[in-house]
Amino acid sequence: MVESLWYWLAIGLGTGLSPVAPGTIGSLLGIPLAWWLLKQSRPVGWLTLCGLIALAIPLCQVVSAQLGGSDHGSIVADEIVAFPLVVMGLSMARKPWVMALAFVIYRFFDILKPPPIHLAELASGGLGIVLDDVLAAAVSFFVLALMLKWMPATWFRAS
Repeated sequence: MVESLWYWLAIGLGTGLSPVAPGTIGSLLGIPLAWWLLKQSRPVGWLTLCGLIALAIPLCQVVSAQLGGSDHGSIVADEIVAFPLVVMGLSMARKPWVMALAFVIYRFFDILKPPPIHLAELASGGLGIVLDDVLAAAVSFFVLALMLKWMPATWFRAS
């Protein structure tokens, strides 16, 4: 029973089983999580997110071992818990267009895994599975923050 619960959590309640772009489909669950975390006080939001990321490491480790020991494409818990890092601390993140832009940027970096993100996959087990997504989210945060800083003020009225 516990193994099947861990499996369903790791595959994002089935979203990771999508025959097309399971990582992207699974990552969509990160949007309501991010939206909810942004409603919390900063300490509660950050503690909750750090706890979820910490729990995702053994979760991904266990399910990865069940599926052959690699970062299997159906495991999307790592994408789900990492995505909120892209928007945490950004006051404009509650605007739908900013959340959508954050999602696109995050998926770009998570799929391409440019240096140094790809090096995180060298870490073994659940840590490696989660770490590359956390690094992709951190880079995405930086890019999004710069974009928001340099966008014309008239764009902020959108949505």
